[in-house]
Amino acid sequence: MPLIPEEPQIHESAQGPRVTPASGRTAPTPRPVPGPRPAAPSRPGRPGPLRPTPPVQRTPRDASPAKPGPSGPGAAATAAPQIQLIPASAEGALDAAEEAVDLLLDSGRAPGDVLVITTGAQHPWAEHELSFGEASYWAQHDAGDDVFYTDAAIASRAASRPVVVVAVNGGPASVAATALPLAHARAAALLIVCGDPQQINSVLGAGV
Repeated sequence: MPLIPEEPQIHESAQGPRVTPASGRTAPTPRPVPGPRPAAPSRPGRPGPLRPTPPVQRTPRDASPAKPGPSGPGAAATAAPQIQLIPASAEGALDAAEEAVDLLLDSGRAPGDVLVITTGAQHPWAEHELSFGEASYWAQHDAGDDVFYTDAAIASRAASRPVVVVAVNGGPASVAATALPLAHARAAALLIVCGDPQQINSVLGAGV
């Protein structure tokens, strides 16, 4: 605690003030001169503002000690992403995937968190960007600033992202059978699959 200087001690004069009689007036009878008064006891210095004592960190009664998570090379394999199925026809799977992406962005997901894979016709964005060359196309993937759309045939080159959306919008059954396990491996937190539930369940139940 910082030291605060004490207030100065106040001593009264040992003698009272001298009174000089005014001219023409009778001087009053002199009073006995009082002796020196004892010095006033010194006052303790005023304490400065006290700082509150930091509270003791206590563990809540109902809180159980945190258990260390798994470590080592196999730790990442134990955290499987959540899987969400959106029923849709092959013709409507791409629209369903677009709606899912919009909901993700509206809920606060960053565009760079989302990867979209199609099993049939390419997404118009991917088709447009690939027209400028694969180098430019994959440079946008590496930048990770926006939603990235890719085809199942080349999706193995895409890196993992928190959310992967798969539109089963056609193509051979073998393509979906390959794309869904790949998408599951690329999804860090959430895998959304839009398509025929029976086909999707048969693939995910067997290969994921």
